[in-house]
Amino acid sequence: MSFPETTSHFFEDLAVGMRETYLKTVLDSDVIGFAQISGDHNPIHLSEHFAAKSRFGGRIAHGLYTASLISAILGMRLPGPGAIYLSQTLKFRAPVRIGDVIAVSVEVADLIDKGARVLLACEARVDATIVLEGEATVMVPRRADLQPAILAAS
Repeated sequence: MSFPETTSHFFEDLAVGMRETYLKTVLDSDVIGFAQISGDHNPIHLSEHFAAKSRFGGRIAHGLYTASLISAILGMRLPGPGAIYLSQTLKFRAPVRIGDVIAVSVEVADLIDKGARVLLACEARVDATIVLEGEATVMVPRRADLQPAILAAS
């Protein structure tokens, strides 16, 4: 699924508790594509024969594929275009399987005025199971940062 629209927030627009969720069905082509892009061709992700003998009993998506969906929210919705990723912590709690619908959420946990930094709580769920959690820190443009560019364009 893709977002219906892009939303961009300036630092001044953000408030603790703002939240955005992205739903994504994990497709076989997503897992294969992520393996091609990342170079991680671990058979736990790509070989049903190999994965069937694993503790998971079948193929699972790359953990960083799931984590990359956090980036989709940060870059496109909350805070949105202009946000710069500074750091991310991740705890992988459970496997994500092909066909699962992942609900990835980020929530503004703290606003740090110095440097226009935002701390976001991040979580991914499959049904009621938390599969990933962590925190992200991003730098967000202030309205004043873009005023000269806006004036120059008019």
